[in-house]
Amino acid sequence: MTDTTADAQARSTDGTGRNPAAPGGGRTVASAVTDAVVARLARGITAAPDAATADTRAPLTGERLATLPLSTPADVETAYRLARRAQQSWAALPVRRRTAVLLRFHDLLLQRQDEVLDLIQAETGKTRLHAFEEVLAAASAARHYGRKTASYLRDRRRGGALPVLTHTLEARRPKGVIGQISPWNYPLELSVSDALPAFAAGNAVVNKPDTQTALTALWARELLVEAGLPADVWQIVVGDGPVIGPAVVEHADYVSFTGSTRTGRQVAQQAAGRLVGASLELGGKNALLVLADADLDRAAEGAVRACFSSAGQLCISIERLFVHRSVADEFLARFTARTRALRLGGGLAYGADMGSLVSERQLETVTRHVEEAVKAGATVLTGGRARPDLGPLFFEPTVLDGVTTDMAVCTEETFGPVVSVYRFDTEDEAVAAANATPYGLNSSVWTKDTRRGRAVAARLHTGTVNVNEAYAAAYGSVASPMGGMGDSGLGRRHGAEGILRFTEAQTVATQRLMPIGPSHGLDDQRFAALLTTGLKALKTLRFR
Repeated sequence: MTDTTADAQARSTDGTGRNPAAPGGGRTVASAVTDAVVARLARGITAAPDAATADTRAPLTGERLATLPLSTPADVETAYRLARRAQQSWAALPVRRRTAVLLRFHDLLLQRQDEVLDLIQAETGKTRLHAFEEVLAAASAARHYGRKTASYLRDRRRGGALPVLTHTLEARRPKGVIGQISPWNYPLELSVSDALPAFAAGNAVVNKPDTQTALTALWARELLVEAGLPADVWQIVVGDGPVIGPAVVEHADYVSFTGSTRTGRQVAQQAAGRLVGASLELGGKNALLVLADADLDRAAEGAVRACFSSAGQLCISIERLFVHRSVADEFLARFTARTRALRLGGGLAYGADMGSLVSERQLETVTRHVEEAVKAGATVLTGGRARPDLGPLFFEPTVLDGVTTDMAVCTEETFGPVVSVYRFDTEDEAVAAANATPYGLNSSVWTKDTRRGRAVAARLHTGTVNVNEAYAAAYGSVASPMGGMGDSGLGRRHGAEGILRFTEAQTVATQRLMPIGPSHGLDDQRFAALLTTGLKALKTLRFR
């Protein structure tokens, strides 16, 4: 059952128009992420005993969260050496032995999810429900590749050069050691869900998570080792991207990168220089379209999820709302009421609707985009303010109207809880405006006519499109590929493409009875004439 507009308005209790604070309760960050927990997890970092260290801070409180050893380029080289040695015996195991590890990890993750929910919240500042989305996604990926890898990787019979005489198989071999660079915004999902298919395919992984969220990745590694993964098969290195990122790419047999478009270009160039492949999920400026026939309550509720999950720090979240002019006022009344009623909070418990930004840098970008837009003539329908009363990095969910194309908030990725609204008269106009960006990651279409929604989806230049859902329907369909077009990236995660990218295709052809060349007394001319006749016959008989 969805909230009505009146229900949503009633949830804002302070009378100032500010978003209400969520009820308190739950454990503190300090009590959940103790020095003992940090020390245990940090042992999973490949770094020298006398390594330099760096502190991370809890976004919810600003207090020191962890002190972590930093890896050097030499440590990265060591990690690859250990991983490469371990990968050979791991790849030699039958597929069913490797996938059994993923299925055990699935069960352990669901059983012990509270541990990682605490870590995700502590490191990112997101709400517990949004942290649970990561558990859900990682478990789904583990189940999918645990069940489907054998099918994805099985040898496939292909048509041979000469029917009957040539027996041809397509086989899949592991790349070797995958270099993985994962971001801070979804530290469990974007480290584990990419690593799992790599492991299932017989690879080892050297992963550089963002330092801010390294504890979550380290916890996931610890759990996978408990599930049966050989410890050296997953190496984790920690350090600043410009310092050790190039070393991760330099030694990799394939690179998996999730992050900004700017850094993604650098990664792609370095990988291309070494003639190794790369998959890149990069930035987005995602659009949501509300058509004239949409269920406005459902659309408003979905738009809130689309725009403000994880405080908008989600690559596939919505930053541009396109609404048919005939329903714009009604939709905005519903949407802004729900947005204004979102409860902000940072307790390590369920109950808050939106959490904190992760860093001062994110807060500065969000503040700049909003302030510059307002100064240039945009109107704040709700939000628009930082909330230091709740924590150092809280910013209210913000809806802007009157945004024009010369404003940064219209064209640049904000990566925060800010969305701008635009009205349209025709679907052609809406599609053209939604596509008027170099990005192409995700989009959302709302209509009561699902056939119409799919027709509009086919015209949108994005790797995923959700009809009557924000982002979870497409992303959660783990059997189907997910990734971006244009400046939003290369390659796909999930589905067959999500695991085959970590393999090399090998063709094994066995010739029988006679060679493909002059034999049995045929000279060159008679051999050529025979094959010419054969080629014509194969076409006539519709051989492929």
